Amino acid sequence: MTLLTTEEYKSIAAGLDFATNAYIDGAYRPAASGKTFAAVNPATGAYLAEIAACGSEDVDFAVAKAREAFDDGRWSAMHPSERKDVLIRFAKLLTRNARELAVMESLDSGKTIYDCETVDLPETIHCIKWHAEAIDKLYDQVAPASDDHIAMVVREPIGVVGLVLPWNFPLLMLAWKIGPALAAGCSVVVKPAEETSLTALRVAELASEAGVPRGVLNVVPGGGPDVGEPLGRHMDVDMVSFTGSTETGKRFLSYSAESNAKEIVLEMGGKNPAIVMDDAENLDRVAQHVVNGAFWNMGENCSAASRLIVHKDVKDELLERIGTHIKHWPVGDPLDPETRIGALVSIAHFEKVCGYLSDAPSVAFGGTAKDGFVEATVVELSGNDHKLAREEIFGPVMGVIEVSGFDEAIAMANDTDYGLAASIFAGNAKRAIRGARAIRAGTVSVNCFGEGDISTPFGGFKQSGFGGRDNGIHAHDQYTQLKTIWIDLSDDEDEAVE
Repeated sequence: MTLLTTEEYKSIAAGLDFATNAYIDGAYRPAASGKTFAAVNPATGAYLAEIAACGSEDVDFAVAKAREAFDDGRWSAMHPSERKDVLIRFAKLLTRNARELAVMESLDSGKTIYDCETVDLPETIHCIKWHAEAIDKLYDQVAPASDDHIAMVVREPIGVVGLVLPWNFPLLMLAWKIGPALAAGCSVVVKPAEETSLTALRVAELASEAGVPRGVLNVVPGGGPDVGEPLGRHMDVDMVSFTGSTETGKRFLSYSAESNAKEIVLEMGGKNPAIVMDDAENLDRVAQHVVNGAFWNMGENCSAASRLIVHKDVKDELLERIGTHIKHWPVGDPLDPETRIGALVSIAHFEKVCGYLSDAPSVAFGGTAKDGFVEATVVELSGNDHKLAREEIFGPVMGVIEVSGFDEAIAMANDTDYGLAASIFAGNAKRAIRGARAIRAGTVSVNCFGEGDISTPFGGFKQSGFGGRDNGIHAHDQYTQLKTIWIDLSDDEDEAVE
């Protein structure tokens, strides 16, 4: 996608018309209480819109309409190829409206227009298309059985699902969840993050325009206690998929246990290591990957490379090269296509990140924070016990820890409550692969920073994940139930004689 000028993006922003009400049963509706909350541009503090502040009554209504849609089969019983056609049309409408959505996403979240245009929107559209194309290519199975029986193992949509989104990738995480959920035939109730509700509401309208039947895709904005918890506790919700903090994710396990034992899938936090060994090749390229991994999306990324574990023999040279690459990550107006680090999502989050910076023992690069913006910051740590090495900062702050050997590096990488992602850079391929196998994380990249792609499962070990994976065919598993159909072919007369 060709990037525009700052002035052109600002012109698009000035002409946007925001959807502000919940989208339930194919129509926009205000919250039953009439309450609203303000959507604010975190980069400027400018008011954007008043969004419906929904509550449990709205959740009940949305779930009832989703259940009605699921039970009458308007989507769940539609032929797979027909569902595919609808989702392909949906992807085309997203493509047609991509620029509008990119600007809206940037305004609402503080994300750079560069990321929105070159990463978030293309991957969002690709995700919907990928799962659409998979719909009529997933085969059921026939299990081995005697000549007198047929054992069929079939997938069925799980039912009504709640999808609880984070604020760091509003559109992309929406796609990661509605792509496989709608492909499976489920009806969904989406709770966008309170900080970033605008694009989800617009996407729901585009889905209806593409032919997704009313009641199948519902969006209910509001706070966690008002919408997220009622959704998690709802007796008629069959499954919840959540992406967000570990602390909040754990609550959904309690909600499930205290209600109807609904299925729960959690993708949560990370404190992800990037290991650089003494034989790593092309340290300039390594530095480029490390900087991208740490500071992409302002570090507001659960898989961010927030711990650089580097061998003492290459530490100084690597840090020098990191300092050079950081210069190419300017902080500024998110609607300027030259900007690589935009605003943090809210003042509250900015203050949280600043709290970590005030505890930094030794700042190698960066450290400046002002008016909601934090520049790329590298902090040298004496070990893995400092809170900057233990806790998820969720900002553009990377801690550097020196090690003396391979085994120490692996032990330090695994010395964390999390296990979402990791990277290892080593010239010896056997050692790199041994390291990748030894690190306890859901995704380990070798000689690069990466999260895989739409075809590879994404999720974490330990307190980074629970119950399933996003992306790939594996994502369809969490939105389906397996059913065994056992068919008796034996001759009744023969059995009677015997």
